[in-house]
Amino acid sequence: MSKQHPIVAVTGSSGAGTSTVKRAFEHIFTREKINPAIIEGDSLHRYSRVEMRAAMQTAEKAGNLNFSHFGPEANLFDKLEETFKSYGSNGTGQKRYYLHSEPEAAEHNARLGIDKAAGEFTPWEDIEAGSDLLFYEGLHGLVKTEADDPAQHVDLGVGVVPIVNLEWIQKIHRDKAERGYSAEATVDTILRRMPDYINHITPQFSRTDINFQRVPTVDTSNPFIAREIPSPDESFVIIRFADPKKFDIDFTYLRNMLDGSFMSRRNSIVVPGGKMGFAMEVILAPIMETMLKNSK
Repeated sequence: MSKQHPIVAVTGSSGAGTSTVKRAFEHIFTREKINPAIIEGDSLHRYSRVEMRAAMQTAEKAGNLNFSHFGPEANLFDKLEETFKSYGSNGTGQKRYYLHSEPEAAEHNARLGIDKAAGEFTPWEDIEAGSDLLFYEGLHGLVKTEADDPAQHVDLGVGVVPIVNLEWIQKIHRDKAERGYSAEATVDTILRRMPDYINHITPQFSRTDINFQRVPTVDTSNPFIAREIPSPDESFVIIRFADPKKFDIDFTYLRNMLDGSFMSRRNSIVVPGGKMGFAMEVILAPIMETMLKNSK
């Protein structure tokens, strides 16, 4: 950890809704004039899209039916730890981008003078000097294995953890809308990833400082036949603080600010689902302000 060069990691599974937290941080960064260095979790995958398909086929032929993006074999955990450690020490490091789409590829090709296609990575480049903090958003911000421990370098860890049925509903609908996958194909992906989900995704949420867990108030008993994603107003969000004293969390203030909220445990506050984004900004903005004040 580093007071001078703080690292913020937002971690969550595919379909968990980390983009909501990312938007909340973007609002804070803009409003508070914070200049972040941004690392996308997908950029730390080991394989390009084509290479990943080939690696999966090789793994299947060897009898491994659970090779997935969630596990260490498909990711550069050592590079992630190296980046976190370097930034925490001196505010520098390297990053690259995974090109999700052709428009994204065109943007970076023009910026860097390269010729990469969607599904590939840009070359590694130095993180620009002068950033206020490092912001990571992806699958493995708080990951820890026998060989690598990026989590030890994180100053603020935020988990986005809908209950698993809701997470699956969100993933099934997102994969169909954005990628054209059938529900059956997405279910196959969920099943293949399950061992890595249990061993490498879930444990991270015991290392986070704050977890945001959305719980629907409608029936999600069978997520594989759900016709629509429960709306924010059809859910509550449980916000759990590992150690409220670490960031001087004032629950009385939060309850006054967040109408309809209540305490479920001494370190957990529950808010209406529609107030999730607002709650994030109310909670995270003062933490950012304190972190940057300490860094200076």
